[in-house]
Amino acid sequence: MEGAARSARRYEDACGAAHALDLVGERWALLVIREMMFGPRRFGELRTSLPGISANVLTQKLEALEAAGVVERRRLPPPASVQVYDLTDWGRELHPVFGMLGMWAARSPRHDPTLPLSAISMMMSFQTMFRAERAKGIDLTLNFIFGDDRFRGTVRDGRFTVERGVAEEADAVVTGQPPALAGLVYGGVPLAALQAEGLLDLEGDPDVLARFAGLFELPPKVAGPPVPAAG
Repeated sequence: MEGAARSARRYEDACGAAHALDLVGERWALLVIREMMFGPRRFGELRTSLPGISANVLTQKLEALEAAGVVERRRLPPPASVQVYDLTDWGRELHPVFGMLGMWAARSPRHDPTLPLSAISMMMSFQTMFRAERAKGIDLTLNFIFGDDRFRGTVRDGRFTVERGVAEEADAVVTGQPPALAGLVYGGVPLAALQAEGLLDLEGDPDVLARFAGLFELPPKVAGPPVPAAG
């Protein structure tokens, strides 16, 4: 019976794309993977980054991804000595898939960039929406602090890179909430308005953040049926 149930959740199709969906296509699976793209995460950190998932469902997804060879569970060395979940080398190869899916889906008229966004989602969005042709001659390093999540983003030689942890010397430091930063970069919300609401703060020259924000852009929308009005 258990084998039949497991088989019912598979496509039984030799196509590689079908098998990819067997492995990571269930609800929440890709989002759990996304949250480990910049390194290991504790169970509680994953739950915080995915507020819509229950502890039981998260446990099930992690167990399934571990069984599939996408995720591994290990214990950090002292003094941390905590259990974490991390992507295997094979699991990390999914990184470009997120970029392609994100760019494709952002063209949908139904895409709503104002919905909740995790810190890692924000950083991966920057990786996807970076416009290298605009970065000629620009050399910038910014620190991003979203609660306990800290990143450094660097623009150099026409490339954008992002890593966990902050740079000792940065041109600017952005502190606040990922959706607010998305509103500034992609929606043109003024920094002053976000600061007034306590959603975003900046240490450094506002022109640095403006230059940085100008390097990213959402793709144009495809033609499609009108989006239903809210309510």
